[in-house]
Amino acid sequence: MTRKFEGDTLLVATHNSGKLGEITEILAPFGVKVVGAAAMDLPEPEETEDSFVGNARIKAHAAAKATGLPALSDDSGITIDALDGAPGVYTADWAETGQGRDFMLAMTRANDEITAKGPDAPRSAQFRCTLVLAWPDGHDEVFEGVMPGTLVWPIRGEGGFGYDPMFMPEGYDVTCAQMDKAEKNRISHRGRALAQFVQDCFGG
Repeated sequence: MTRKFEGDTLLVATHNSGKLGEITEILAPFGVKVVGAAAMDLPEPEETEDSFVGNARIKAHAAAKATGLPALSDDSGITIDALDGAPGVYTADWAETGQGRDFMLAMTRANDEITAKGPDAPRSAQFRCTLVLAWPDGHDEVFEGVMPGTLVWPIRGEGGFGYDPMFMPEGYDVTCAQMDKAEKNRISHRGRALAQFVQDCFGG
């Protein structure tokens, strides 16, 4: 039986303003105050696991323990079939430059590595999101969402973030970066995981 969320404040253990905004919008109907890790001066814990759920657990439990609030964290990324699931948990690492993250660099690397596999290499990929809601007493709940799609090149669209400009969701002829924000949130890996979270923890 999933534990229901009964507080009035939810800490979202992320320093990513895009993710924070997305989660805040989705939870708006429930009257829950959403605060981010930056507002609480929380450090970013080291992500030492090799799975999305492992890293999400590290972040959620560290934040819940530090603040005494229920904490929601996500670990998400892209898995590319032609690259045996890479970059996976290293999705953001592919964008690291030493001067901040450059996702154009990451998308170029992804395309180059697929191209190097030859003309028959599949361009199928999945955006994956694992959410962990942790309570200060150590209990947690896990929610997962997957959005399948195809990688296109050259990139298309100005919206979104991360790998959105090269990712075309299954059933669509536009990339995530070309989509209406509300539509993208509805079908996204994070949207799907959050829908599961809302249904199970808020009875919504």
